[in-house]
Amino acid sequence: MDNLYKIKLDHFEGPLDLLLFFIRRDELNIYDIPISKITKEFLEYVNYIKLMDLEIAGDFILMASTLMHIKVRMLLPREIDEKGEEIDPRADLIKALLEYKKYKEVAEELLFYEANQRKISFRGNTDADAKESPIELDTLLKNINIYDLAKAFKFVVEGIKDKPVHEIKKINISIDEQIQYILDKVNEMREIHFLSLVYGMREKIRIVITFIALLELVKMQKIGIKSSETFNDFIIQSMNNG
Repeated sequence: MDNLYKIKLDHFEGPLDLLLFFIRRDELNIYDIPISKITKEFLEYVNYIKLMDLEIAGDFILMASTLMHIKVRMLLPREIDEKGEEIDPRADLIKALLEYKKYKEVAEELLFYEANQRKISFRGNTDADAKESPIELDTLLKNINIYDLAKAFKFVVEGIKDKPVHEIKKINISIDEQIQYILDKVNEMREIHFLSLVYGMREKIRIVITFIALLELVKMQKIGIKSSETFNDFIIQSMNNG
């Protein structure tokens, strides 16, 4: 377990992220999780973070109790559903992991787009650069994380129907332009829903660059993001108090 403890704790967004790490590291079958093995390692990790008195320990302890409950159910005779089929005690966990894995991959894809965009489009010293003291992350991101953002991004992109290609048309768009576009919208309205922001955009690359610009503005502390009551959406707020 020494190798596990060398990994920075803040690399894990939560208990599902840690479980997915175990599965990837050991090349396990996500549809046939060896629950005893993964529970043992998870409990060792939980004991470690409890010793460090981390605020995140609560979520990991809850997952640990879930894993132990599943482990006990795996030892008992299988329950039978209405169709006469055996119920896999791991089913809900597998479903949650697959869903989490899907949005984690979207988030990683966004980071890939951002890294490649930086190679061809550079943001210089602009008026939009942060000049004030850092703002707490909880102020910028209220009850929302990168995977919530990724869900909204995926929802918008998948809603665009690919058109038959008859000609290749280059779309000239940069992160700087979309940063200014977002700032103009947010400064005008104080807050705007993400779906409203990208409404009318018909090119996937435009949405990708807009999303990257949005993440840039969060890092620059010019906007904040909070959850929305609307599914697959979030609210963008201006951090300009003036």
